Amino acid sequence: MSARELPLFPLRTVLFPGGVLPLRIFETRYVDLVRRCLKADSGFGVVLLVRGAETGGPVRATAAVGTEARIVDFDPLDDGLLGLTCVGQERIRVLRAWAQDDKLNIGEVETIAPDPVEAVPEDCSALPKLLKSHWQNVAGAYPNVVTRFEEAGWVANRLAELMGLDVAVRQQLLETQDPIARLRELRTLLKVTEG
Repeated sequence: MSARELPLFPLRTVLFPGGVLPLRIFETRYVDLVRRCLKADSGFGVVLLVRGAETGGPVRATAAVGTEARIVDFDPLDDGLLGLTCVGQERIRVLRAWAQDDKLNIGEVETIAPDPVEAVPEDCSALPKLLKSHWQNVAGAYPNVVTRFEEAGWVANRLAELMGLDVAVRQQLLETQDPIARLRELRTLLKVTEG
């Protein structure tokens, strides 16, 4: 895949493809990012902030793999901030990154191939059941999402988002390119057994 420039939004969170990310924007550089994305009908990269400040200060280091996000809704909030709802698209690899004069972070990125569509293997069949048991409580946060409880990558991504895992573990899972390997890692992390 060819490299392209993408605005980056470093955060202390990990966004997965298909995941929903609510944001509250107040810094000028991120208001400009929103304006730029809406005007160009484009996305921005959400990357895990490893060192530095989410707001105000400079970004010192981010993870090399993140997810491109698209803005699907925005509203001015009562407190004067801009509320966004973003949805994760494809994973991206940041080849290099820099801050513009206006402090907006830009990355040269390449798109990582999407997960192949693979069925949940028999040894992980308890994981879709676990996800279904939580889904009714969180479904409202995923408007218009078509559930795919039979698909390994989709189940793995939703569990990685919803099960309260440490951010470094979620980043490792995001970087795992094989969806079945990601699901099996979650089975171990969550201590899920069949039966």
